Amino acid sequence: QVRLVESGGGLVQPGGSLRLSCAASGFAFSRAAMSWYRGAERELVAAIGSAGDIIKYADSVQGRFTISRDNAKNMVYLQMNNLKPEDTAVYYCSLPTLGSWGQGTQVTVSS
Repeated sequence: QVRLVESGGGLVQPGGSLRLSCAASGFAFSRAAMSWYRGAERELVAAIGSAGDIIKYADSVQGRFTISRDNAKNMVYLQMNNLKPEDTAVYYCSLPTLGSWGQGTQVTVSS
């Protein structure tokens, strides 16, 4: 059974940073591309290939966010720097090939 559990969200001031984590289990993680989405419309934020060699970002986060993974730990991360109020959303970890989602973690950027 696929399980994706996000953590690391919270309240941060504009310009601050957060690191989101996603713990994955129940599938061959090291062979799976992973993604982060946000919001009710599930906007794609970042995606990473199984070996971490193919990465893409939404234009709105390019240069501020970094996606990474640790295949030994079955973890995927999203480092978010220089956060802006418009980054406020629920962030979801996703296994796109199976259409699986975590429960989400709330990120709020506000002064």
